[in-house]
Parts: sequence; C-alpha cells; structure tokens
Amino acid sequence: MSPSAVLLGSISTVVDTSELQRRAFNEAFARHGLDWEWDRDRYVAMLESNGGRDRIAEYARSVDESVDADAVHATKSQIFQELLGSSAQQPRPGVAETIRAAHEQGLRVGLVTSTSKENVAALLDAVKGEIGTGELDVVVDSSRVEATKPDPAAYRVALDALGLEAAQCVAVEDNVGGVQAAVAAGIPCVAFPNENTASSDFASAADRVDHLDLDRLRALAA
Repeated sequence: MSPSAVLLGSISTVVDTSELQRRAFNEAFARHGLDWEWDRDRYVAMLESNGGRDRIAEYARSVDESVDADAVHATKSQIFQELLGSSAQQPRPGVAETIRAAHEQGLRVGLVTSTSKENVAALLDAVKGEIGTGELDVVVDSSRVEATKPDPAAYRVALDALGLEAAQCVAVEDNVGGVQAAVAAGIPCVAFPNENTASSDFASAADRVDHLDLDRLRALAA
C-alpha cells in the first residue's frame, strides 16, 4: 500500500532543537534559583523518556529537592520560544523538500507532537520562509491530547483527524519514545535522530535515516 500521509513526530524532526532545549532548561533552572546544570551527557540519557515537565520532576526527586515542576517547565518553554525566535533556524536535511514533494504527489503531511501549541507556533514562525503552516494538514500538540509519548494517543488523534488507517501512514521520529508511540499505533516509523539522540537504540524503527527522502518513506510504507 502506498502511503497517504507523512507524519512528522516532533518539532526536532523539523528543526534540530535539542541543544536549544537543553540551554532553555538550564536557563530556567537559574531563573528559579536552582543550582542545577544539565550537561550534554546527562541530557542525552534523559532523552530516553519524553516530557520535559516529567524530566524536571524526576530529577528533583533524584536529588531530593522539592520544586514546582510545572512552573519551571513553563519558564523553560518561554525561554525556548525566545531562543527559537532570536536565532536563524533551518529545516533539517530533506524536510522541506519532502513536505513539498508529498503535497505534489497527493499525500498529506502532519506534525504529531507532545509539546505545546506555543512551541509549535514558535517553530513554524522560525521556519516560515521554508515551511508554511498551510503545508501541515494536521497538527496534534498537547492542547489536543493529554498523554505524552510513548503513549500512542497523539497518533490516534492524528489518524482520526485525517480519516486514515495506520497502515496508510508513515511516521518520522527523532527519539525512542516517539518511535515507540508510532509503532504502538500501528504506524511504520522511520528514525531520524537529532544531535542528541544519535546514540539511541532505535531497534523498533523500520528504518533509520539522516536525511529525509519521500521515495524512501514511500518504499517503507509499501
């Protein structure tokens, strides 16, 4: 079966924001008076699970500190959005071309993420010269689904919105939890690791790439 939709699974499948995210966490900790510093090795290990708020809460427990994880995460999100808007951003290799080719060939394109609507808006504003909001046929964010990946709920919301079966889609994910979510929803998934997930074990992905190409995605779904 030839796919009817390509579902990009996180904002870091569009732009590699992983190091911006880590910087935003550390700046948020400083603003909240926390003597925390997540170095790259620690942060890479944390990326095996999804959900920034949960990472903050879990880390607080590990160092036996009490924090308002929701407040810290809200500050982190604000900083991240500011960083996205204040620096030049380019789509990852092949992403803009794949989106355009998908539409030319009659496929739909979605963004299926557990992050906030505000983070998605900041991302799309940062790449508006390359990817327009009108090029996404469905966007699922935390305002539309409560459960975070690896729970497959976000993908099920996207499938319902598109009126498609899982086998009619192919997903692209940059982290292990995202791949697990797509697979749990029954969607073939390609791993597209970002700068900080390149060493992760993507054994459950059907393929692994460092450059998006629609023909390769179509071949996987077929």
